[in-house]
Amino acid sequence: MLRQIFCTFIFAIFMSPLLLSADWLVFRGTDGSGKSPDTGLQKQWAPGGPKLLWSVNFIGPGFSGVAISGDKIYTNGNVNNLSMVFCLDMNGKEIWRKENGPAHAAARSYPGTRGTPTIDGDFVYDISPLGEVACFNATTGEKIWNRNIMTDYSAPMPMWFLGHSVIIDGELLISPVGGARHSAIAMDKKTGRTVWGAPPAGNGAPTGYTTPYIFEFEGIRVVAVMSNATVEGLDPATGKRLFSIPWSNARNVHCTMPIYHSGHLFLTTGYDGGASKLFRLTKNTDGTISPTELWTETQFNNHHGGVVLVGDHVYGTNHNGAWCSINFMTGEVGYTSRAAGKGAAHYADGLLYGLTEDDKTVLLIKPEPKEFILVSRFELPNDAEGKSWAHPVVLNGRLYLRHAQYLYCYDVKAP
Repeated sequence: MLRQIFCTFIFAIFMSPLLLSADWLVFRGTDGSGKSPDTGLQKQWAPGGPKLLWSVNFIGPGFSGVAISGDKIYTNGNVNNLSMVFCLDMNGKEIWRKENGPAHAAARSYPGTRGTPTIDGDFVYDISPLGEVACFNATTGEKIWNRNIMTDYSAPMPMWFLGHSVIIDGELLISPVGGARHSAIAMDKKTGRTVWGAPPAGNGAPTGYTTPYIFEFEGIRVVAVMSNATVEGLDPATGKRLFSIPWSNARNVHCTMPIYHSGHLFLTTGYDGGASKLFRLTKNTDGTISPTELWTETQFNNHHGGVVLVGDHVYGTNHNGAWCSINFMTGEVGYTSRAAGKGAAHYADGLLYGLTEDDKTVLLIKPEPKEFILVSRFELPNDAEGKSWAHPVVLNGRLYLRHAQYLYCYDVKAP
């Protein structure tokens, strides 16, 4: 009996959510879906929200989220006119901070960092809003290499400066660039040396604001990169163009990553002229891909905050501020609701986690196709002004939320 009790105790320890350590290595997760692997989470919050484990306010203004590996958290923000990368422990204590070039501090264009750091093994990669790409030792913060890709390629800076994160594919670090020379480049992640440059997009259009998105279609690996005029499907190994989809709205501003599912590519963008569209992909004999538009729907036009595919439906907010659902394959809108403000969407353990951009309200939403069901809500406890554009992250039973110079960590695991 004692042996059985001991074995049960040991099993419980090793299966504890506190000790099962998943990682969140890049913006919206390694598959770009915005979906957490977590289970065993609360299905409803207390009226004041879940328990706050810790918060920090020293990371400076920014719209960046968090990347997590093992017992370390990485984010960035503006500090003393520098774009600063931070490494924190699981209690929010600072381990190191290192600069990544001048800060974006123009008052009329939303000063602060944008892209979330990207983790790859022993290294962390960051891109500043001004185009400074740097590689840091993940443990010590030592800067291994840096370069400014916008300066190197004389690339035009988009209106709201760079908003994407860089991604890792094998030995390559991939980033949009835009302009007359390349739509995107891949760098050797160890040295920063350019390995390939993709053909320019849309007659040399500036880059968009979306993080590159990798998917596989019928044995072809594709990285989708947005300019302000097109979606470019590239071979991540060579930069060869596999397809190009014209993509525009009244502002030529695109902030939302695509979704690939079952041979189809879903795109959505906001502003006047914005819409959601679904494309069926067809493999050509020469290895390129032909996209065919199947439907367009203007009610669902995501501006900021991203969208999440759950089952047959995509969830998120539209440009006008309503939460929406839309059938992935048919384009039929399930609902639009103004029961909560528009914002960022994340998914974990059967529920959507939202953070509204204007009133710092955190939402727990049941993803029902035909009805907006708000389960719980609470407000972040600060009076800082500005937009909340960082995406929530749920990992290892914890909810991470960013607003301005504040980073919060809440306990959302089930009792």
